[in-house]
Amino acid sequence: MLQLQASDLHLVPDQYPLVRTAGQLHPLAGEERLTSEDMRGITGELLQLGDRKRLDSAGDADGAITCDGVRYRFNVFNRGRELCAAIRRLDDRFRSLAELGIPESLYALCDLPDGLIIVAGPTGAGKSTTLAAMIDRINRTYNSHIITIEDPVEYVHPPAKSLVNQRQVGVDCGSFYDALVASLRQDPDVILVGEIREISTIRTAITAAETGHLVFTTVHAGDCVGVIERLVSVFPAGEQDGVRRQLALVLRAVVAQQLLLADGPQAPLSALGRRRRVALSEVLLINPAVANLIATARSAQVYSAMEVGAMHGMQTFEQDLARLLVDGMISETTAYAFTKSPAVLKERVQRFKSNPALLRRPNPVPGKG
Repeated sequence: MLQLQASDLHLVPDQYPLVRTAGQLHPLAGEERLTSEDMRGITGELLQLGDRKRLDSAGDADGAITCDGVRYRFNVFNRGRELCAAIRRLDDRFRSLAELGIPESLYALCDLPDGLIIVAGPTGAGKSTTLAAMIDRINRTYNSHIITIEDPVEYVHPPAKSLVNQRQVGVDCGSFYDALVASLRQDPDVILVGEIREISTIRTAITAAETGHLVFTTVHAGDCVGVIERLVSVFPAGEQDGVRRQLALVLRAVVAQQLLLADGPQAPLSALGRRRRVALSEVLLINPAVANLIATARSAQVYSAMEVGAMHGMQTFEQDLARLLVDGMISETTAYAFTKSPAVLKERVQRFKSNPALLRRPNPVPGKG
């Protein structure tokens, strides 16, 4: 994986090992097909006693390992009577938001004293990497107590200026909810919850943000507006109006991101001459106008507020697509295949071409307090 700069490795009985590079799966040249015995040996090395019990009871088990200074996340799972494994390589260092292709203005969110910050996107979109960059910024800047609740612990944060306690679900705690409730009794300043899906975890994350903590988390959703609607829809109909009002008060920002193949004329190549992937992001910052739209269930108008708020650091997917296209990072085919509104994308491209100064990232958003 290191030699090929691959992001993932798939190990399955009766098949060649497969690696994912630039988003595509390829068999490893020169390798033999794996046998069931091979997989029992490999998964036996990966799994600890507790993980074996989870595999037996749930059919799969997550974990993470460090090898020669590089961190890997893995999932071992049953397929019929056989064992399979998917292994993801994590970055061996914390990358800056600029390196990730995410607006650096988001660093200002690390200065906030409290509130809820959500990073959204599909699996493999780099949500954990973006959050790791922000937690690293806090760790190196503030004398804070940071608690992370993850499944598994992906990026290890050695304490710098901050005290950092990282807990793994299934090893250090029973569930995200249990660990989040316990964290409120552990004097935290910053809490990272790997993912919020269940109503109890969402409710507690909102409460943590209301009671003076800065809470980071991830949600599987396609865009910023989808994040809000997904969180609200988890609750019974009779509670949804109240949840909207709570979110309007505690939500500070939503960042949605995707990874696209960099196939434009100016796209950088890897050291092996392969196409890289670039981050496409959407940024929603909660100001009084946006908070009012959330509280009054006018989510459809949030998109317009994001476009108007471009000078304050907000951006839509169409705006970022246009920037990547004009910069030569992606091709027209890729841009128009992804956009939901070709007409809007075309208008944004024309606007950027006529005024290149608009391509520059906006000034950082002001921190609160």
